[in-house]
Amino acid sequence: MQSNYRPIGDYIQLVDERNVDLQVTTLLGLSISKQFIHSVANTVGTNMRNYKIIRKNQFACSTMQVRRDRKMPVALLKDIDEAIISQAYPVFEIVDTDKLLPEYLMMWFSREEFDRQAEFLAVGGVRGTLEWEDFLEMELPVPSLEKQQEIVNEYNIIANRIKLNDQLNDKLEETAQAIYKHWFVDFEFPNKNGEPYKSSGGVLVYNDKLDREIPKGWETGSLDNLSTQFSGFAFKGDKYSLKEGITVVRGENVTEKRLRWDTHKKWNLELDGRMKKCFLEANDILIGMDGSKVGKNWSLVSNFELPLLLAQRVTSIRGNQGYQSLYLYLSLYVLNFAEYVSQVQTGTSVPHISGQQIKDFPLLIPNDLRLKQFDSIIKPLFERVFINIESSRMLEELKDLLLAKMATVEKEFELTM
Repeated sequence: MQSNYRPIGDYIQLVDERNVDLQVTTLLGLSISKQFIHSVANTVGTNMRNYKIIRKNQFACSTMQVRRDRKMPVALLKDIDEAIISQAYPVFEIVDTDKLLPEYLMMWFSREEFDRQAEFLAVGGVRGTLEWEDFLEMELPVPSLEKQQEIVNEYNIIANRIKLNDQLNDKLEETAQAIYKHWFVDFEFPNKNGEPYKSSGGVLVYNDKLDREIPKGWETGSLDNLSTQFSGFAFKGDKYSLKEGITVVRGENVTEKRLRWDTHKKWNLELDGRMKKCFLEANDILIGMDGSKVGKNWSLVSNFELPLLLAQRVTSIRGNQGYQSLYLYLSLYVLNFAEYVSQVQTGTSVPHISGQQIKDFPLLIPNDLRLKQFDSIIKPLFERVFINIESSRMLEELKDLLLAKMATVEKEFELTM
């Protein structure tokens, strides 16, 4: 053991507080990306008194399936005072925060090296469980409290900048959706005189399918009328590379609005003819076809993320014309694609949507002039979104560098054990 390293077990203790009086109602789950998420589990008929209470600055983790997932899910509750979580998750806290800061420990848990060690120690069947005793014996460097706070502050500066980029992107997309509604729901796009079409007496004709009036010359159809779709290739999981090659987009990478790369895998072998057809382009819309969030997870590919290959169980939507893609992307939000999927999806334990069902999603088909005008207004907003995404990616690299440097922190602490 290095002189400035100490076992995690020297600093933490298990907490087992149950929700016996049902006073806590916020139910959280734990993601493989080391974050708390609002649980979508069906709790009808469940005795919520058995659920554990987790409080601010306490941790929850999962020691199961660590080898299979190659990660140990663990998260620190920071944003709310209390919540409940499945009794299957160990909840723990730092015994003395004058010796070890919760945020510093969470930073250590976020390191790739921590997950590699956890995977190595995991035993018990194919999935691999990390025994609690082995977790307690894992070590971390514990410098002085002042040094810990300095490292945490530096990390938070980067994390807050990423958060700001996310907030800016949310505002940009809200603006884009508002413009979409103004043009294609309220029909107040500018006419040739720059006046709002509907309010200034623009011609509307009744449409039987929509049971409402739409601008003259517009039609109704489906996603298939304005786009081409293709599903990805069935890459062999045991052939993936973690470091070299072309990044492959899999179902778990597709989230609401953004592609996530904390679990990315690469393909570094020869590409055959079928694989070469799975290259993605900027502004492709990717839709996850399976899982509890099917119909809610779709992402837009940015030019900064290329080159990318598409794996199976994810569908790519590509506008037949470049100026159609952002219209299609925003249509999924404004026209409530999630609600459509909830009505047509199949599967019970694992919800599923087919490629044909995606193609059949109904939408309004404006004339090309309006689509081109709309794209010219919306495109600069998404160019800014993509720039912010790339900025966040570079900041994530800085975060990873800072996490890696934790292992070489100076031996500035006094031994108090």
